Amino acid sequence: MNLEVLTKKDNEEVVNGIISKIRDYINFKNLEPNDKLPSERMLSEKFEVSRSSVREAIQKLEFYGILKSIPQSGTFVADIGVIAMNGIIDDILELKGSDFKSLVETRILLELKTVRLAAKRRTDNDLQQIKKALNAFIQKILTGEDAMQEDLLFHLAIAKASGNTTMNNLMLIITPEILTNFEKYHVCDKKENDGLAIIKEHTEIYEAIIAQDTQLAKQKMKEHFKLLYEYCYNI
Repeated sequence: MNLEVLTKKDNEEVVNGIISKIRDYINFKNLEPNDKLPSERMLSEKFEVSRSSVREAIQKLEFYGILKSIPQSGTFVADIGVIAMNGIIDDILELKGSDFKSLVETRILLELKTVRLAAKRRTDNDLQQIKKALNAFIQKILTGEDAMQEDLLFHLAIAKASGNTTMNNLMLIITPEILTNFEKYHVCDKKENDGLAIIKEHTEIYEAIIAQDTQLAKQKMKEHFKLLYEYCYNI
C-alpha cells in the first residue's frame, strides 16, 4: 500500500510539474486565446516526460477551463485572460489530496443531484447503459465475486445519464480515490453479507430513474448511502 501511495504521489508531482511548464510556455510565448500548443509528442520531448503524463496534465487543465482540445486539430488556449489563467493554475497546484470522509461527502452530494437529473433527463440509451452495469453488478454478487468496480460503474452510468458533463467529470476524478480508500478501509468487507440487499437498492434506484420520479430516485439513493455515510464517521 505504501508503494502505491508513493507512486501516486510521484505521478501527481510529475503532472503538476508539467502544468507549471505549460503555464511558463504560454507566458513566455505570449500565447493568446485560441492559440495552438505544440503536440503531446513535442511537449513530452521538450519537457522530457512521458506522453501519458503530458496527456494527463492537459486533461486536468481542460477540466479547469485553461485549455481546450479539438479532435483532429490539437490543443488550444481557452478564452481566458493571462491573470486569471495564472491564478487558476496556482490554485490547481496547491490542491491537496482529499481524505476519505471528504470523498464520501462529495460523492454523496454529487450522487443525490445526479440521480435526480438522470431521472429527469435519461434517454433510452442511458437506461440501457445503467441496466448493463446493474446486470454486471448482480452477476458478480450472485457468484460471490468482488463487485466493487461494477458498483461504481453503475453509479458512473447514472452520472452520465444526468446530462451534466461537469458532474460526470467530477465523478470520474474522485472514483480512483474512492476505489483506493475502499480497499484501505476495507469498506467492502461490511457489505459481504449484504449482497442481496444492495442488489435491491440498486434495482430500486434504476426503477425510479425509469419512472422519471426525481424525488423517489433521490430518496432511494440517499437510503443506499446511509450505511456508507455512517461507516465513514466511525473509522
